[in-house]
Amino acid sequence: MERTLIIVKPDGVARGLVGTVLERFERRGFRILRLEMRQIDRALAEQHYAHLAGKPFFEGLLEAITEGPAVVAVLERENAIKIARNLIGATNPVDAAAGTIRGDFGGELPRNVVHGSDSVESYLREAGLFFPGDRDLLQI
Repeated sequence: MERTLIIVKPDGVARGLVGTVLERFERRGFRILRLEMRQIDRALAEQHYAHLAGKPFFEGLLEAITEGPAVVAVLERENAIKIARNLIGATNPVDAAAGTIRGDFGGELPRNVVHGSDSVESYLREAGLFFPGDRDLLQI
């Protein structure tokens, strides 16, 4: 089994899409291991997006992820990361295929409804940031 971290970003929460987004994952066989609504503060956002620091869109990312409550979840299934990324769609909703979460619900960057880990390494780093001290989540 593989795990991924999913965030329904504040724009998705504000638009009432939490249930719809999570249902799409559940219908594809994902099991929810952890689920939490929280306000992501700037310090955590900076750590989460540290690999993008210095990019011209960095401040916009920080603003978008901290503008309201988000729902953070750890999901599990075989090939979780690849399947989740396919369900989510391209980063830019304009490029995302119909039938994907971003293709169906995405707005304009950086407000694209959902985040998903892009690798096992990213999952481990992100799970450690959002669920510190929960060693069970770091077992792959």
